[in-house]
Amino acid sequence: MSDQFEQLQQRIRITFRNMALLKQAFTHTSYVNEQRGAKLAHNERLEFLGDAVLQLTVSEYLFRRYPDRPEGELTRMRASIVCEPSLVRFAEALEFGQIVLLGKGEELTGGRTRPSLLADAFEAFLGALYLDQGLNAVRSFLDQHLFLLLPDDSQSPMKDFKTVLQEKVQQLSSGPLDYRIVEERGPAHDREFVVAVLIDKEQLGEGIGRSKKEAEQQAASQALQTLAKQYPS
Repeated sequence: MSDQFEQLQQRIRITFRNMALLKQAFTHTSYVNEQRGAKLAHNERLEFLGDAVLQLTVSEYLFRRYPDRPEGELTRMRASIVCEPSLVRFAEALEFGQIVLLGKGEELTGGRTRPSLLADAFEAFLGALYLDQGLNAVRSFLDQHLFLLLPDDSQSPMKDFKTVLQEKVQQLSSGPLDYRIVEERGPAHDREFVVAVLIDKEQLGEGIGRSKKEAEQQAASQALQTLAKQYPS
């Protein structure tokens, strides 16, 4: 279990000061109910807090990014970002479903892919991050894993990390972009892929996923963080 949380922190490049908060964010009520006698806390209170933090940070982002948009349009845009389908997409990109601690019954009924569970885990994680490191850490996380997926045109669908990276590379004229599988591990029924992304033959990111597509998205996300440091704007 601890290995999963260590890998998550490495993947998102955030180290929690209070690991109990991180674990609580991914502890479902079904898991707590089956651990009788254990002093465990589920993630529902963190979800409540994370929802408020998400509403605030998204509102702030839209307010600053679209200074000429009226209140009604900003409200509509915010609703499209914080709705369950969007949160599920963000949680899936970060592989949150693989980390959640579930009871046996919830596991058997497909809890790891249940949209409401994934959306709740995403909000709970934001709540935990806020308590652990404050609002600026949440803003930074959302900058890297949510806001950069938003299109310039508010009517357009959200982009994925590979699309954003492709656009960034073209903008910088950085040379050819290439994804390479560097490792395949695990049994056939539980395969894991490690993919590196190279720009002009220089590796800028690496991702791990249950599919090649998922690993490529993780690699692209990491490359975008690297480029953001190299070319701050």
